Amino acid sequence: MAGTAAKSGASTSPAPSGPRGLRLTQYAHGGGCACKIPPGELEAVVAGLLDGAEGRAPLSSPAGELIIGLDDGDDAAVVRIEGGRAIVATADFFTPVVDDPYDWGRIAAANALSDVYAVGGEPLVAVNLLGWPREILPLELAKEVLRGGLDVARAAGCHVAGGHSVDDPEPKYGMAVTGLADPGRLLRIDGGRAGAPISLTKPLGVGVLNTRHKATGEVFPQAVAAMTTLNRDASRAALAAGAGCATDVTGFGLLGHLYKLARASGVTAVVDVAAVPYLEGAREALRAGYVSGGTRRNLAWVEPHLDPGRFGEEDLLLLADAQTSGGLLVVGEIPGAPVVGELVPLDGPALRLR
Repeated sequence: MAGTAAKSGASTSPAPSGPRGLRLTQYAHGGGCACKIPPGELEAVVAGLLDGAEGRAPLSSPAGELIIGLDDGDDAAVVRIEGGRAIVATADFFTPVVDDPYDWGRIAAANALSDVYAVGGEPLVAVNLLGWPREILPLELAKEVLRGGLDVARAAGCHVAGGHSVDDPEPKYGMAVTGLADPGRLLRIDGGRAGAPISLTKPLGVGVLNTRHKATGEVFPQAVAAMTTLNRDASRAALAAGAGCATDVTGFGLLGHLYKLARASGVTAVVDVAAVPYLEGAREALRAGYVSGGTRRNLAWVEPHLDPGRFGEEDLLLLADAQTSGGLLVVGEIPGAPVVGELVPLDGPALRLR
């Protein structure tokens, strides 16, 4: 398998694989969060599913008050319960984003846990979600995937208690996670206010690097390191700084997730393009043509709501790059995270680049 120049940050060794030289990314049509249903299509599907819509009666005697739900596309659901606490619930799974099964498990678990951190919660317990082509891929690879997920959950202080598996034509893995939060200290997608800065806690670029990995087998340790880093410290820092608005950057790219935040908050988000950090080798991968279909769909979705200013396709595609287990976009300043823009009063498009 081909290697890359040292400037790309890629390993010169082949991609780690399982028995028989199997490469997991070759058994799926997409990879990671780039295989999400496009945001515009997804919103059309879930429109009208709220309680009471389309003639349905509301829930009968719910056990708690739903304080974050379907309305604005937050990263997890939050229900207020007795004792001044809130339950956080989410689920996330996807096809292989790297060939190494252990690393894929770690990445998928960190990505699922991120949804809890993105609303200001702490994960409590997770259950595995596994789809496996049992007649094609050996189960010992599935064991490595599960081991990776377990190790990341343990590092997060989150129990893993069983799960569910199905025989699936494509390998898929993730977790359903339940967490706890203080209902008075949440990070909501609709909590942005004009005049506040926007911070980004991880560099962009894993999407184009993962696309290159799938196509060539080149290994990008910097991408794996970013994707397996928990958003726990960033979430805690945001809460400590008094932030009340955040979202994580995953399959819809920075522009897609920032658009959802700006739309929910009724503001315009201005991005300082030069301030956005990228992983080493990301721009080179894009220039070499390693752009996923999900990234192009992300850009097409936000373009009607975007003033690109003087910036061209290269910058736009990087800003729309479909991330897997990306960082948090926090409305506010937190230690160690670059400020990449600000929220201003709604004036024309919801997104503006400068």
